Amino acid sequence: MERFEERLKRAIDRGQRRSASRLEQERVAAMSEEDLKNLHGKYRLSLSDHIELCVRNMPVHFPGFEFKTTYGSAGWGASCSRDDFGQLNDGNRTSLFSRLEMAIRPYSSLHVLELAAKGTVRNKEIYNRTHFEKLEEADTETFRELIDVWVLEYAELYAASS
Repeated sequence: MERFEERLKRAIDRGQRRSASRLEQERVAAMSEEDLKNLHGKYRLSLSDHIELCVRNMPVHFPGFEFKTTYGSAGWGASCSRDDFGQLNDGNRTSLFSRLEMAIRPYSSLHVLELAAKGTVRNKEIYNRTHFEKLEEADTETFRELIDVWVLEYAELYAASS
């Protein structure tokens, strides 16, 4: 019986070593923190340029909008806004604010690539959205398509309100 106990202990030891070896291989294969930061920076540069390109067109088609590049703690991207004055039914004047802002959020310990967008038309928030994917699995083409769709949707809603 003792021989069986010794063999059982050795089998358990081998299994534990195999498990530790597998975990070590997975750890080495996983991206390091520095790799993830670099990947986020690469994606951020590419996508923030695309955001700027799309949002920069708003003032071309809707004079009065002012374009602004955004960067820093809120993220990297662009915005455009305008203030209009309108008249209420009672004859009083009112201020109408419209703004589109879109940005790639800064790197965080969550290891995600995050796109945030907010649209306001004539003092009414029409959307406030985010989309995120794990950095290792992020598909920049999906992000580009969302940027295009969200800017086009904003333009359509703004045009409809005029």
